[in-house]
Amino acid sequence: MTRKELEDQLVHYSHQMHRMGWVANHDGNVSVCLSEDRFLITPTALSKATITRSQLIVVNAQSQVISGRHKPFSELALHLYVYRNREDVRVVMHSHAPYATGLAVSGQEVLPTMLPEAIVSLGERIPLIPYAAPKTPEWTMNLGPYMDDADACTLENHGVLSFGPDLETAYLRMELVEHLARIQCIAKQAGEVRTVPQEDVEKLLAARTKAGLGAAARTQAKVSQDLKATIEQTLRGVIAR
Repeated sequence: MTRKELEDQLVHYSHQMHRMGWVANHDGNVSVCLSEDRFLITPTALSKATITRSQLIVVNAQSQVISGRHKPFSELALHLYVYRNREDVRVVMHSHAPYATGLAVSGQEVLPTMLPEAIVSLGERIPLIPYAAPKTPEWTMNLGPYMDDADACTLENHGVLSFGPDLETAYLRMELVEHLARIQCIAKQAGEVRTVPQEDVEKLLAARTKAGLGAAARTQAKVSQDLKATIEQTLRGVIAR
C-alpha cells in the first residue's frame, strides 16, 4: 500500500467513525505505525467528519511532531503504549461509541461471551481499564495487565480502544465492541444477560488460536519462528564444516 493510499484509508475510517455516531465534536483519534519511530495520526481539535489528508500529522515515539502543522491528540501516550507492548499492532483507534462507553461509565465490561462468533474474534474478555487522570503514569500503566491478549478494551469514564494489524481490522473490532455493547444493554432491559457455557467458551478459544488470533497464536508463531531459525543456523554450521 502506498503512503497516499494509507492516508486515504485513515481519512475514510475517521469519517466512518463519525457517520456511525461513535464520535462527536473533536472526539476520537486514529494512529498508524509507519515504522519503529514514526506514526501517522489524526490531529487534535479537528472533527473526524471533515478531516483531510493534508491535516494528518506524523509524530515520533516521543510524541514530537515530525511533519504537519497541527498538534497531536492527548491520548497519544495510550496509543504509543500499545505499540510498545504489542509488536503485531499497526493501528490503534479510540472512540466514544455510546453503548460501549455507557457501560464503561457504569463500571461494566462489554461481554464477548454472549456470542460464539465474538469469542473467536475478540477472545473471552474485553477488559475495562480502571480510570486514571489523563497524562498521569497510571493512565498508561493501567493498560499493562491487559495488553497481552486483548484486541480491544474499554476505558472507565473515557471510551473504547481497538487495535489491529491494519485499519480495517481495528475498525471492525471497534464496530463489534459497540454492537456487543448494544446487545448487552438490550438484554438487560429484556431481563438478563446469558453467556455461552464455559465448556463451549474453551472450544471457541481454541478456534480463535487456530485462526491465528490472540496471545496463544502469537506465542505459537514465535516458537515456530525460533525453531526455524535454530534449524537454519544448525544447517549452516553443518554446511560450513
